[in-house]
Amino acid sequence: MADELVFYTNPMSRGRIVRWMLEEVGQPYRTEVLEYGTTMKAPAYLAINPMGKVPALRHGDAVVTETGAICTYLADAFPQANLAPAPHDRQRGPYLRWMFYAAGCVEPAAWLKAMQFEPPEDRRRMVGYGTMKEVLDALEGAASRGEYILGDRFSAADIYLGSQIGWGVQFGTLEKRPGFEAYLGRIMGRPAAVKARAIDDALIPKN
Repeated sequence: MADELVFYTNPMSRGRIVRWMLEEVGQPYRTEVLEYGTTMKAPAYLAINPMGKVPALRHGDAVVTETGAICTYLADAFPQANLAPAPHDRQRGPYLRWMFYAAGCVEPAAWLKAMQFEPPEDRRRMVGYGTMKEVLDALEGAASRGEYILGDRFSAADIYLGSQIGWGVQFGTLEKRPGFEAYLGRIMGRPAAVKARAIDDALIPKN
């Protein structure tokens, strides 16, 4: 089928975020599970993503990599799922802001912390996110202003940014804060989120 959705992933990867997005979109898709160091680095997959990383998505002739880009693409490709404000909607700007903030600030800040690196004070102007405290304060503000990132409207920003908050709190790369706990309680029980986690958990080898 020309418009077939093919999802390349591993159940222990950022692909879990895209799985949730796909379940929220509600369109049929086919999953190809790849293994680290073998099929993920094989020529067939490198033709899809030269980085040899997951997730990736193929939709007909279009190939999209990078988790944030995939979520943004799916929200726009399937507007009937109502996961993104339309281009002229007043919420489009805030929506894009937090999608890019998740990729450009939250993820690097979290992983640099995990690697026990904090930018020296005289170099912080060179770092896009500034300090971890600034990231945490901005995140808590975004998660606490309303029910969702866009107020009363659930969107792909909650899937992408919310997943990063959940991952960071679970594994200790983000500080636990009351605003985060309340926000995660509002989004992680969604039927699509529960279903996506169950699918991926079932794919994790038991030994």
